[in-house]
Amino acid sequence: MKLHFEEFTPDSDSSFRLIINPRLNDVFYWHFHPEFELVYIQGANGTRHVGEHLSRFEDSDLVFIGSYIPHLNFDYGVKTECEKVVIQIRQDFLGNAFANIPELAAVYELFEKSRYGIAFGENTKQLLKNRLLNIKNLGHFEQFLEILSIFQVLAKSSEAELLHTKPVENQHNKKEQERLKRIYNFIDTHYQQKIEVEDIASLANLSKSAFCRYFKKITRLTFVEFLNHYRINQAQKLLLIDKNVTETCFECGFESLSYFNRTFKKVTGENPLSFKKRFLGK
Repeated sequence: MKLHFEEFTPDSDSSFRLIINPRLNDVFYWHFHPEFELVYIQGANGTRHVGEHLSRFEDSDLVFIGSYIPHLNFDYGVKTECEKVVIQIRQDFLGNAFANIPELAAVYELFEKSRYGIAFGENTKQLLKNRLLNIKNLGHFEQFLEILSIFQVLAKSSEAELLHTKPVENQHNKKEQERLKRIYNFIDTHYQQKIEVEDIASLANLSKSAFCRYFKKITRLTFVEFLNHYRINQAQKLLLIDKNVTETCFECGFESLSYFNRTFKKVTGENPLSFKKRFLGK
């Protein structure tokens, strides 16, 4: 899939746009836009792919994405019912006010840091989740004040994690996007089977060594690490519908129960049975 340039149409009489539950979970939407974007999603386990950063989130995620940073829709592949709020903010949201008003200094710095991509921790998500979910019920002026207040909370959060070590530049060309589309679609279709690196490299029209270098550069993970993350994400969904651990292991493409258990713990921090008991309350 090519890198989409997303056209921005603000809500009427507004310098921002609210997108509530866009339902793009079946669409691989790798895109960018000049606007800043704040994303909150809850009730889902999914993939956070922002620029060259790729990781998993569980149950919820709150991320602030800077201007022109390519990113994947956070609900891609999510099959559970979830709530998602996206706030897209024009670059001239406050004009020169950021630089000139002392009270906005922290928010100004937050917007500067958004060039790295920023993820926020559990306490910050809990503090803001009801406000983010309720913002659609406010009038435009009240929304403006609430968004500004939310950004002040984010600016003061001690749980902000930069997703890159340097500001993200948009370096993804059309050829790379086509490769990513083929890779993602192939994994989505064949993750239950054995996948050889040579096969996926051929799909990307690269030699094995060139593919390994390319994939690590794009995702910051080796292909095997990425595939394991994807399989564990699928495994969690099966465990949450009460599949047993052995069934889940083999349905998600793992050939060894011991390797599945080790990989599950490496990715999630706990073993499959503990995860299942914790979420199902058994």
